[in-house]
Amino acid sequence: MMKRFFASALLKMLGWKITGEIPPEIRKCVVMMAPHTSNIDFFYGWLGYRSKGYFSYFIIKKEAFNRFTGPVLKAMGGIPIDRSRSSNLVHQLTEEFHRRDEFILNITPEGTRKLNRHWKKGYYFIASNAGVPVILGFLDYKNKVGGFGPMFYPSGDYKADYELIRDFYKDKTARHPEFFGLSED
Repeated sequence: MMKRFFASALLKMLGWKITGEIPPEIRKCVVMMAPHTSNIDFFYGWLGYRSKGYFSYFIIKKEAFNRFTGPVLKAMGGIPIDRSRSSNLVHQLTEEFHRRDEFILNITPEGTRKLNRHWKKGYYFIASNAGVPVILGFLDYKNKVGGFGPMFYPSGDYKADYELIRDFYKDKTARHPEFFGLSED
């Protein structure tokens, strides 16, 4: 309760508002978070989750984990990934959904903080394989608003589902707008 209070107070001091909710009956989901153009996005997003009383997990390159940062990142929900190995991350994370009673997985489909017009689709296939919804999370720097938007269950028709995604994110302003672009595929 205290973490929730402090996160809310800090966001308010910084001028940010968090809107939307993860429906209370949803105990497992993939939160697709965009735009992602700055390291500070993580800070605001993490505070946003805490201000709502949620604990989420996120994937991060294993190189970010060392003896100093590793314990902190794991305590914050970090799941290290080895990008040099050809492991099946979608399968591994799908299995993680099957093992847990509660699991909110936060994924940035851009996969980088630089401009990328070819978003990774792993979030979609993880949610589809695990039978969980995708919730559209966001940070809008222009309005200093972040939070949770629409929810959908993957239909299997990525192009059709992506229209909902495109419509939702088209008016969100990134910290560095020149590095944010909607996926072209």
